[in-house]
Amino acid sequence: MSDLATILAEPIARIGATVFTLGQVLAGLAVLFLLLLVALVVSLWRSASARALAAGEAAEHARETEARMAGILQAQAEMQGRMSAVADTLGARQAELNQTIGQRLDSLTGRIGQTMAEQTRSTHENLARLQERLAVIDTAQNNIRSLAGQVVQLQAILSNKQTRGAFGQARMEAIVADGLPMGGYTFQETLSNGSRPDCVVKMPNGAPPLVIDAKFPLEAWNAIRAAAEADQTGEAQRGAQQAFRRDLDVHIRAISEKYLLAGETHDTAFMFVPSESIFAEIHENFEPVIQRAHRARVVIVSPSLLMLSIQVIQSILKDASMREQAHLIQGEVVRLMEDLSRMDERVRKLQVHFGQASKDIDDILISASKVAKRGQKIEALEFGDAPQAEAQPARGAESKTGQLRLRVVDDRD
Repeated sequence: MSDLATILAEPIARIGATVFTLGQVLAGLAVLFLLLLVALVVSLWRSASARALAAGEAAEHARETEARMAGILQAQAEMQGRMSAVADTLGARQAELNQTIGQRLDSLTGRIGQTMAEQTRSTHENLARLQERLAVIDTAQNNIRSLAGQVVQLQAILSNKQTRGAFGQARMEAIVADGLPMGGYTFQETLSNGSRPDCVVKMPNGAPPLVIDAKFPLEAWNAIRAAAEADQTGEAQRGAQQAFRRDLDVHIRAISEKYLLAGETHDTAFMFVPSESIFAEIHENFEPVIQRAHRARVVIVSPSLLMLSIQVIQSILKDASMREQAHLIQGEVVRLMEDLSRMDERVRKLQVHFGQASKDIDDILISASKVAKRGQKIEALEFGDAPQAEAQPARGAESKTGQLRLRVVDDRD
């Protein structure tokens, strides 16, 4: 033992000032071995724990995987059931949809056929109407052609003096005949000097008749229009205007000399112009002619002015007729006033009867009021229970007092 201790105590290494013995080195190695052993045991324990934990986790994961697989299988089964249900529903819906689409296609086909039939019928009707309108248009075109021919004839008429006068007289006669009653005018009447005016209008109140002339000089006017349309020189237009002015002066002088007869015709005559435009042109560009016509007591009138003049004459005739019938109206008014007087007298008598009846009703009401008051007074009387012997004088006095009171009340009433 001592040798072992000696051996263990022998120094075997020196590090700086520190000396290490064999025992220290062996003790250190033993400690190091123990530490290594402990570390190895700890490592083995940890690895065993890790393997156990890994095995547990693997088992848990396997269980979870199995559970998930079971859930997936269940979900797949449910999904297959749902898919089959959906397939059945889709099949039923598809069948219903096919049936609905078939019905709608049939209905749509029927509607389209009906619409096509209606459109065809409407097209035929429109074509028939179009043909009718085309026929009307053809008729109107024929009428226009006929009217154009008539216009040409009218132009030919207006180019002739006699036929032009007949045209102007026709317009004048239509205006006069529409505005005046029969017997208020005459056409083509012969005057004392042998002239025959186009129209003579009878005036009221014994006044001389009014003469109307319808023969308007249109040749110079047509020459003015022709010069303006041909765009000729101003000299040609002035010459046409001068000729028109000269024809108007001649015509106005002829009307004044032939138709204004003292005591036989009115002191004013009408010269009828059958066109409003010509009338306006004369008043605008030929003012001296208008002045000379006024001095000659010839009034130039257009169709509208002649119509207005005829209406005024008609009003004067109506007024004259009313004046002629004034005595009849006055007699009727006198008889009407007599009837009114008799009605007033009878109304006054009826008023007297009503007044008397009202007075009688007031008297009856006064009497009824008195009777009511007396009845109230009788109800207000009081009778006592005193002995008959003692009560007689008092009753007599009371009765006298009551009679006196009633008399006083009657006198007051």
